[in-house]
Amino acid sequence: MTDLKFKLNGQETRLSVPDNLRLLDILRDVLGLTGTKEGCGIGECGACTVLLNQEAVCSCLVLASQIQGCEVETIENVDQDEILIRIKDAFLKRGAIQCGFCTPGMIMSAKALLLKNPHPSEEEIREALAGNLCRCTGYIPIIQAVQQAAES
Repeated sequence: MTDLKFKLNGQETRLSVPDNLRLLDILRDVLGLTGTKEGCGIGECGACTVLLNQEAVCSCLVLASQIQGCEVETIENVDQDEILIRIKDAFLKRGAIQCGFCTPGMIMSAKALLLKNPHPSEEEIREALAGNLCRCTGYIPIIQAVQQAAES
């Protein structure tokens, strides 16, 4: 077992979990935060993207012990954070949401980008979202939504 202390969506969190648990499992199964999705389980699809110390990571690849003392932010923080609110609103206005499965990961990747670069070029947006797969939108509305959020 691993005793963890970390910040989750701005709140101090303490847990005792098995050593082999992934961050994705902690979020979904232990804490009931099901906004983060499991797609491939091998870090290829980006559906499970969260922010770890303000960096986009695939939570399916992060072990419990790796979040000790870290800050974790999930899509559940979407209405509490100014950048996430801007991104969410732009996704809605641009029709960047179809089935919605990839949306949490896309939004979290977009936030990580805007934290580093508040005014990214289209190429920088494409690069930042390259690890997030979508089967519905064709990516154009998603890229336009991130551009709109950056301009807000």
